[in-house]
Amino acid sequence: MDIHLPNLPMMEIFSYLDAYSLLQVAQVNKNWNALASSDVLWRKLCQKRWLYCDMVTLQLQDKETWKQFFMYRTWQEHAMSRAKPEDFTYKEIPVEFEFRAYAYYISRHGLTRNGKGKSAVCVVTSMNRISTWDIKEGAMTWLSPVQEFYIELMTTLPEMHIAVTVDIRSTIKVWDCHNSKALATKHMFSSCQILKAVFTKDGPIVLIADTTGNLYIFRIPDLHLISRHNVFPHGIDELYCSPQKKWVFLIMRHPHVLTKVVYMNSLLRTSEFSDPVSTNLKFSLCQRAFWTPRREDRITLMSRNIPPILTTFGTFDMKLEEIGNKVSVQGHLVGSFSLQDYKEQAEWMGVSDKDTIVCSTRSSLLLFSIDGVRLQTFQYCPEQILGLWVDPVHVIVTCNDASLDVYAWEERSPLLRKCYRLQNRRYLPPSRLAISVLRSSEEAKFGGAHLSS
Repeated sequence: MDIHLPNLPMMEIFSYLDAYSLLQVAQVNKNWNALASSDVLWRKLCQKRWLYCDMVTLQLQDKETWKQFFMYRTWQEHAMSRAKPEDFTYKEIPVEFEFRAYAYYISRHGLTRNGKGKSAVCVVTSMNRISTWDIKEGAMTWLSPVQEFYIELMTTLPEMHIAVTVDIRSTIKVWDCHNSKALATKHMFSSCQILKAVFTKDGPIVLIADTTGNLYIFRIPDLHLISRHNVFPHGIDELYCSPQKKWVFLIMRHPHVLTKVVYMNSLLRTSEFSDPVSTNLKFSLCQRAFWTPRREDRITLMSRNIPPILTTFGTFDMKLEEIGNKVSVQGHLVGSFSLQDYKEQAEWMGVSDKDTIVCSTRSSLLLFSIDGVRLQTFQYCPEQILGLWVDPVHVIVTCNDASLDVYAWEERSPLLRKCYRLQNRRYLPPSRLAISVLRSSEEAKFGGAHLSS
């Protein structure tokens, strides 16, 4: 005998299911299929999987539903995992110098939908010029005027097709990458050390850290100064924003200075907060950090002590506490471990959305739980690992022989599976940037040793 529950409690039950389970229950009967295909449920899944859905309104195409968007976008994300080496084409971008060949996406996430739109990158192609390039065609689409001084830093805001540069005289410029004239210009009094453009719930901003330990927040595109705060006694070495830009994590590499996490709203809403709301994490000599994907409040830190050579990882959960009119931040340690049995230092690291820590030494790729349980090891010999790119879908390893190893996170386990190797058999001189392009989806990854990402 069939049991029929009203639609409202059924929708409440379905709201706890993941995408795979929703597809399963949709096969029970027509009523369940209609409920399990609801835009309310699938939009929630889209927001959970791609946090920017909350920040930037996505335009569904024609009569597309949120379920169709989820299925198409997920399929597209995994296109690179399904590919074979022969599915890629190889492109090169000429650059006039070796040391500042930055390249960043200027189009959103490097993915296009249904063949509409183009993937593009912005590159510092000479000491004093930036340019944009169509990835699929390998062709230049825009070139800035020659600048008076060398460009030292660059960041992009793909949501607005905007680039921000800083030259050696600490002059900030905002470019829309269509016109020859900068949208805005601002002169700093001290040297800039870090430049990061992000899209927050309060709008687009650029964060700038200088050599005296100050953190500046400027509005994009007019470079209006929102706030300035002295964070450390000396320069800020690293800056990491959480996935939905709720938190800013700051590092100063000094044995007696702790890392700091700042509540973003306290930097943006100066009428509500007289001072930044922040906390120090008891984790010294931090070298790298990685916010857990598809979560907002968890960060994993990596430190290296010399001597002896010892790499330590610590995972913290951030919590905002309100007592009366006062807001404070607390960081709670939820897992830590050290690489006691490894003679080599860990150089790079990242974290999956299942809390798997992946790190690399020169000769191995290692996977651990946040408590230090070793899950997987991939050995490299004779080639050596030069870099690591980690996102919620892929892990990409760059080697000293100019090859790229592409791995994919397993859907229902914390492990990686190796997909294939992209081997560049052509010598890549310092004056070239290499791009490997997957023909079917235009999803691109960069090769060579001259990329900042």
